[in-house]
Amino acid sequence: MRSVRVITSGRVQGVGYRWFVREEASARGVDGWVRNRRDGTVEAELHGAGADVQAVLDSMAQGPSGARIDDVRVTDVPASASPGFEIRATA
Repeated sequence: MRSVRVITSGRVQGVGYRWFVREEASARGVDGWVRNRRDGTVEAELHGAGADVQAVLDSMAQGPSGARIDDVRVTDVPASASPGFEIRATA
């Protein structure tokens, strides 16, 4: 089991990035959440099997069409997700 917090910067708001992350995570059985931040970045927490979390991270580094990913910062965190994956309000 792996749990991470991710901050993605670049052109990641207004391009469907949060929905893209939710779909990638749901397709791989990864739990957690994603939200926009006021500083223009997108923050997410991912919880799941190591290979599945890594697959979502790899997808996040590519992003959907229309996005431009400048940086993806990943930090390990304690597991705390409830089942499923949600899009949260802006922080």
